[in-house]
Amino acid sequence: MRRVLILGSTGSIGTQALDVIRAHATRFDVVGLAAGTDRAGVQAQADEFGVEHVALGADEAEQLVRDVDADVVLNGITGSVGLGPTLAALECGRTLALANKESLIVGGDLVTALAAPGQIVPVDSEHSAIAQALRAGERFEVRRLVLTASGGPFRGRTRQALHGVTPSEALAHPTWDMGRVVTTNSATLVNKGLEVIEAHLLFDVPYSEIDVVVHPQSIVHSMVEFTDGSTIAQASPPDMRLPISLGLDWPHRVSGVGRPLDWTQATSWTFEPLDEEAFPAVKLAKKVGRAGRTFPAVFNAANEQAVDAFHDGALSFTGILDIIERVVDAHEAPEVLSRESLADAEEWARAAADAAIRAAQG
Repeated sequence: MRRVLILGSTGSIGTQALDVIRAHATRFDVVGLAAGTDRAGVQAQADEFGVEHVALGADEAEQLVRDVDADVVLNGITGSVGLGPTLAALECGRTLALANKESLIVGGDLVTALAAPGQIVPVDSEHSAIAQALRAGERFEVRRLVLTASGGPFRGRTRQALHGVTPSEALAHPTWDMGRVVTTNSATLVNKGLEVIEAHLLFDVPYSEIDVVVHPQSIVHSMVEFTDGSTIAQASPPDMRLPISLGLDWPHRVSGVGRPLDWTQATSWTFEPLDEEAFPAVKLAKKVGRAGRTFPAVFNAANEQAVDAFHDGALSFTGILDIIERVVDAHEAPEVLSRESLADAEEWARAAADAAIRAAQG
């Protein structure tokens, strides 16, 4: 039986993980739960699953990781505040089922230096798909990784047409039901840019060998192209319970967590090139990823400020990427990467983004 500690238990990833565990009670044992601020929600979960160890907030979650004996830590916390718990899980030798992409992207070498081979299991559907496809060959046989993107609600629009997009339109994702920041990031494709950085860090593949293709149906979750010309794709109906279940018990599959595709019905899957002029986030993210050090942290923090400003009516939709690029270009990274330098860089980026937003308002 796998002992599981769930961070972000009252959020989307956490509640779906508990769905999986509820249906496979003889396979998993929940030994700890951590939420952000929802004390009543996490306590109700603890009562249902008989959990004694409960935490609120990222600091308590980090301490919980260090104190509780678990086989796997599912980090479903939202945002870079998940870095502390991610580092703690790796330091303690736990398997880290990582849904909190920001902690890897922001932490960069701090995270990868701590991780033993196979210790981090990706939970993002795209990276879970790549991890599954990579089992078809050796690392030296990989030619490139291909991440799929739904294209969000504005696929096919020009940059000019995107300028007047409203917050409610940006939150109308055609496939996934996510929180405000992640859904907006999917609309701008910042989320896909972050996933490119994540793929580089997880699989040690150069940015020149990581591509993004638009796949509106969101059935093929990502692909691996091998040197012999073969491409292995992972396909399934959109349902996060499948990659979550793999994160909880990698490399073993958990039966019945998702429904299979119906091959008796006629269907079409389409793939389109990414319009980098209308959606420059992926190109900018690769630039940031290559720069390394604190640049990804600055990219992420500036984006969060810009997304808030967009939803507050203080910034246009296309202004989100404009602000991010302006802040990234102004950043001077320290030579030494540490938790302290990352925190300082994030604080600087948020202040710089707020100043740029005020300037954009005239």
